[in-house]
Amino acid sequence: MDLHRKISFPRIARYNCAIKYIIEMGTGASYIMQPEMTKRTMEIGTKYSPDYVCTPFKSSLGSMIEALEAGADTILMTNGLCRLGYYGELQEQILRDLGYRFDFINLSEYVTGKLKDYLKAVKRIDPKVKLPRFLLALKDGLKMGEYVDNITEEYYKNCGFEVTKGEYKKAFRQFLSKMETARSRGEMDAGYQAALQTMGQIPVDKPEKPLQVGILGEFFTVMDAFSNLDLEQHLADMGVEVHRWMNVKNRMLHYSGEKNLNIKIRDLCSYEMGPTSTANIWCAREYAEQGFDGLIHVKSAGCTPEIDVMPVLQNISADYKIPVLYLTYDSQTSDVGLMTRLEAFYDMIRMRKRVL
Repeated sequence: MDLHRKISFPRIARYNCAIKYIIEMGTGASYIMQPEMTKRTMEIGTKYSPDYVCTPFKSSLGSMIEALEAGADTILMTNGLCRLGYYGELQEQILRDLGYRFDFINLSEYVTGKLKDYLKAVKRIDPKVKLPRFLLALKDGLKMGEYVDNITEEYYKNCGFEVTKGEYKKAFRQFLSKMETARSRGEMDAGYQAALQTMGQIPVDKPEKPLQVGILGEFFTVMDAFSNLDLEQHLADMGVEVHRWMNVKNRMLHYSGEKNLNIKIRDLCSYEMGPTSTANIWCAREYAEQGFDGLIHVKSAGCTPEIDVMPVLQNISADYKIPVLYLTYDSQTSDVGLMTRLEAFYDMIRMRKRVL
């Protein structure tokens, strides 16, 4: 195989621009940006997936197929603390059974906690990699991911209150475009500052005490707009200030750790419950104590750690008198069904706020 690899990674939320930056600026490989996920992505992923896998398996498999169709010759797959850590082997075998020819770099094989194993993964991408160059690109790429999270937070908190509809979305898309084309830290920083400035100048008509909804749940589905059917945008369009703590910045780059969070919620759970469970319980209580009007818990069908969280959220709901809407997504979930439940939830928390 040609050493000049054409690498791709399954679509996840808006972070592929950062992965692209790390690959292209840190190694001698090219990055293939497959199309954004659509109904077709889920259909082909579902068609070739086992029946009882969780939904992110299906969407990521479909995204891999679209990456191979777009010209990728190498698929990079992440590791994870739940069943995600086992996805890679099975997905690779499914793709090979379908007749695709490619190289597969499964990070689950290299994440051992030992530096030498991490270096093996990097050299699989580029055997001639210059380590200082890669480390600098990795540092800058992680910063880009943080920028993406900061602008995303700003967007969903305010886009529902803009005076002229569409201005926030335009600024958001311009920011993401600049991140996709950035070739240096300077270009990245400039795009971020420009987005902050532009969004800060957009006129908004926000009430003194707007409806505030906190969204929490399973790492992939809660962050990925395609997977959750654009949940945050629908809420913002109703005039809600949307908050979501669960993202790469908070859960991976600046995470205080399970033990630290467990101290704050030890009256609710005595044990670590899974990759995002502790953080979601902590986050739910934080939102409740801050006086939020409602919580929405998001998960894919069959996500065991988040199923375990639901009884604890019911206790938080009862203790703080805060409504919780539970949303479970699979490959058959429809926009119509989602909107029916969202509209009912919105009417409830709006009337409740007026009474209180």
